[in-house]
Amino acid sequence: MTSTGFTAVILAADRNADDPLVKAAGVSCKALVKIAGTPMLQRVISALQASSRVDAILLSGPEREQLAGDDGLESLLQNGRISWSQPHDSPSNSAWHAMQGLPPATRILLTTADHPLLTAEIVDHFLDQALASGADVAVGAIGYEAIHEKFPHAKKTVTRFRDGSYCGCNLFAFLTPEARRVAAAWRRVEQQRKNPLRIISQLGWWSVIRYLLGRLTLDQALAQLSERLSVTIRPVLLPFPEAAIDVDSIADQALVEGITGTDS
Repeated sequence: MTSTGFTAVILAADRNADDPLVKAAGVSCKALVKIAGTPMLQRVISALQASSRVDAILLSGPEREQLAGDDGLESLLQNGRISWSQPHDSPSNSAWHAMQGLPPATRILLTTADHPLLTAEIVDHFLDQALASGADVAVGAIGYEAIHEKFPHAKKTVTRFRDGSYCGCNLFAFLTPEARRVAAAWRRVEQQRKNPLRIISQLGWWSVIRYLLGRLTLDQALAQLSERLSVTIRPVLLPFPEAAIDVDSIADQALVEGITGTDS
């Protein structure tokens, strides 16, 4: 592979028909919840379009009829500036099916629609570091202390290792054809996203013991997972605390509204 360009896949399907956030916002789906007057999905698309590393954008969900009321997004789909893939019953299945429609040599950036603080700077930094890592798969992460210092009221799922506590930031780079087997493994742990111990258990029970004793580092965890999956997975630690902020609740929306108001 000589190209350093990426196809960005945005996971944007709804998983909860009774989402209080969607009901409070009065929109057809979570991706269309507005932050400072702009749908979250549009904010993510704009960041990806401004990235120097992203060549194409593939939207996985929401259902096409849910986008019909948003002229801006519908226009992007109709004029071919972004493409659309049918969502499936879970994020991992949606990601896997979206990847299946792309040539094996295509480098993929996977992110989500509920990531409204994403910027081109964050995207380019992550992808540059991912390419430099030599990994098959790169996973974006941020130290929890940096997040808590800047956004003390943000509620995050934290995984604690010997070398620190980390939060994910919904940025994943699939850099080689072999990387795509990770999507299959993702299905097995998808339901355990809020349970770090069960995720760690995928590494083996000795790793669980080491984790419980505070002896497992982030690099060691990913190295053991890499061995299990026969791919190389490495972390990319980002210096942008806002990259860890997603919108899953009305409280999250209020937090992000406050952040965007401060930034503007």
